[in-house]
Amino acid sequence: MRRIGEYLSEFSRKYTPDSFVFALLLTVLVYGLALIFTDHGPFQLIQDWYGGFWNLLAFAMQMVLILVTGYALASAPVIERLMTRLAGTPGSGAQAVVLVGLVAGLLGCLNWGLSLIAGALLARKVAISARARGIRVHYPLLAAAGYLGQLVWHGGLSGSAPLLVNTRGHFLEQSIGIVPLSETIFRPFSLVVTLGILVIAPLVLMSMHPGQEEVEEMDPEEPVQAAVPPVQGSDLKNRLGNSRVLVGIIGLAGGAFLVDFFWQQGLGALDLNLVNFTLLMLGLLLHGTPASYAKAVGGGARAAGSVILQFPFYAGIMGMMSYSGLAAVIAQGFVAISTPLTYPFWTLCSAGMINLMVPSGGGQWAVQGPIVVEATRVLGVDVGRSIMAVAFGDQLTNMIQPFWALPLLGITRLRAGDLLGYTAVAMMVVFVVMVLGISFFP
Repeated sequence: MRRIGEYLSEFSRKYTPDSFVFALLLTVLVYGLALIFTDHGPFQLIQDWYGGFWNLLAFAMQMVLILVTGYALASAPVIERLMTRLAGTPGSGAQAVVLVGLVAGLLGCLNWGLSLIAGALLARKVAISARARGIRVHYPLLAAAGYLGQLVWHGGLSGSAPLLVNTRGHFLEQSIGIVPLSETIFRPFSLVVTLGILVIAPLVLMSMHPGQEEVEEMDPEEPVQAAVPPVQGSDLKNRLGNSRVLVGIIGLAGGAFLVDFFWQQGLGALDLNLVNFTLLMLGLLLHGTPASYAKAVGGGARAAGSVILQFPFYAGIMGMMSYSGLAAVIAQGFVAISTPLTYPFWTLCSAGMINLMVPSGGGQWAVQGPIVVEATRVLGVDVGRSIMAVAFGDQLTNMIQPFWALPLLGITRLRAGDLLGYTAVAMMVVFVVMVLGISFFP
């Protein structure tokens, strides 16, 4: 396993382009495929491309808020102290990889944005602590472990497709109605798959830890990302900026709303807006003052810069795939070879392929959802299982798609090629877990 990881890591370092270049190359690739397999002409595809650029601005804002609020929560002083304590616990490089992978995975079940940022920050803290204690840890593998939350997030409480179809007014409501979380992420097969990934993926990465002579440690002079302390001052402006009373009033109001909401409607009513609101209120309360939280959010916004740049290009790719019918060609091709038993497997495979070109859970569901819903009607397949098949495929190929690794790469100061070789091995092992769960568990 270690030799496979080393080979793929070396390959990805040499040949994996930077993430923005990757997005531009995918744009050209999708354009070519649509030109070959659809009836849209060259200029019409350019119009499709531009038409998709601005179609997902609301969803993009939701995604950025998840990332920014997750970042701010991860940098709260109490969370910062907890991560510092955790960082001092591993006694070897292998233990360090398991710790970071397990924490990132568990946080991914709560919120993918929180997991992505906290996983990156924990990886850096563990690397610094290990170096100070004379323990050699392979830093690229540690960063790969910090990315494992993206391998389980769709089975957790921030999964885009399950939350979207559980939100009133979603674009497929007339076809499938509201699909409760009890039919998607809380189904036995989904829980088994998510638990299996949480256990197996960190162990896979651990098994690839190189020998002491091949370890690549983090540059000790790189500063650790940390929460910015609140401003000081005695004038009215600074007193308000440092006011815990003001934060308490807002936090009390937000908490009252959330308690009432979940008391009346239950956890199954959770959607993207509620996830963002919860993270915002919790982060504000943990930071304690408006100034501290605003500066932490500013740090999160800087980490989201690459996402903001690249999201319109991926939306443009989605536009070409959707308007030209290329996504339908791919999805229907898998439907054509499916039976009721094999359909979840082929849906997972097609979703993994489409995710490379549309790396957004909600965006991908917007493209693939209508085809999946029609296929479930024709084949008589359970719609909740089909939704999770798309979700699993989406999160699976995150391990070889650098789009969502951008904030982590910014914090760890690594290139995509430094970690995608390792995550590709985890992807191949987890693929087996997903196939067994989606095909044979109830």
